[in-house]
Amino acid sequence: MFPFGHIDLRVRDLEAVYPFYARLLPELGFPHEWRGEGAFFMTEGKLPNQSWFGVLEDKDHVPNKTRIAFAAQSCQEVDRLAEIIRSAGAGNIEGPEDMTYSRIYHAVYFEDPSGNRLEIYYCEE
Repeated sequence: MFPFGHIDLRVRDLEAVYPFYARLLPELGFPHEWRGEGAFFMTEGKLPNQSWFGVLEDKDHVPNKTRIAFAAQSCQEVDRLAEIIRSAGAGNIEGPEDMTYSRIYHAVYFEDPSGNRLEIYYCEE
């Protein structure tokens, strides 16, 4: 189980972002899908007991500088997922690249088709 209950992400055009998230979210651990009017949800397991990532349409949505970051198990996993986001239509992709703090931090930064900022990273323990 993920350490959060759920995320409700707003987008301007649900149908425009659906192929992107339908490709990415199962790779991040959300393999089950539920669609409703103006929204779709990708879940870890059965609702409502499992974490889920919701994408909801809001025609007035304006992306901001908020970023959602997903943890990966290795640098190789970040690189593999970076290829998926490229093929799924991510924008403004930066990386994957290593940043050295007190340990290795390997990340790719990108935007979904609605302009929301996302990241996939691995941090060495």
